[in-house]
Amino acid sequence: MLLALIKTLRPRQWIKNLFVGIPLMYSLRLTDPTSLLVTAGAIALFCLISGCVYILNDLVDIEKDRAHPKKRNRPIPSGKLPEAVARRFAVICVPVCLALGYWLQPLYAAALGGYFLLNLAYSFKLKQIAYVDVMSIAAGFILRVLAGALALQIPASPWLLACTGLLAMFLGFGKRAHELAGAEDPQRQRASLTAYNLTTLRVILYAVGFATVGLYVAYTLSEHVQEMFGTNRLVYTAAFGVVGIARFIYLATNRREAESPTEEMLKDPLFMINFVVLVALTAAILYGWI
Repeated sequence: MLLALIKTLRPRQWIKNLFVGIPLMYSLRLTDPTSLLVTAGAIALFCLISGCVYILNDLVDIEKDRAHPKKRNRPIPSGKLPEAVARRFAVICVPVCLALGYWLQPLYAAALGGYFLLNLAYSFKLKQIAYVDVMSIAAGFILRVLAGALALQIPASPWLLACTGLLAMFLGFGKRAHELAGAEDPQRQRASLTAYNLTTLRVILYAVGFATVGLYVAYTLSEHVQEMFGTNRLVYTAAFGVVGIARFIYLATNRREAESPTEEMLKDPLFMINFVVLVALTAAILYGWI
């Protein structure tokens, strides 16, 4: 049962919570031990509370998931994890996470709580409304970055928040395109899918994806970057962003047998190598290692 609970918390999805660490890197505190510990704690709490969100999603969607060829094998829909046990874990874990978040930094706890409330609204209502569902996902990513800044008690960069929002919209529309491409019965799988069109979603994916890259390039060439980091070489990392976005579009629209494009990209060697190089190169430029 413990393994079933851990699987329900979606450890593979926790990579999204690394967005909490973006302010750490861009505030040039990556080598500061105290900031590292604070950010590690902030990420860990987001992992736990986002895991509780997945539990709530599975409880709300249990009948729809049972109709899905892949999701029916998840612990809750399959019965491997009793509904009562999952519900009890979430009820205990959420207030503990919020209390620890308040101890870490009160404003961080507010962002963590806001993220949880947003996802409650998403689970019970917002995910049923086309396009609003993706906007809600984007807001969750923005809250992650904001929470990371609040935990370190530093101002959040409007540039990074805007880039995060666009990137999250891109990922959200990619997930909907993947679900629609592989759905035998869209209405039964997810109510909002009936309002989406696969051709339109592909156009939106390319538009939002390259808008994200365009905004990031503008950020790397801005006066803010020049003043903060004393270099314009950050623009070189944009090429890796283009590769990552193009690869994600391919995975989202062509790997229909996968449960989600997020899990597929984590198993894709090209995507992961590109991602690791992007992060390493960004850090090396920001910290003057090259």
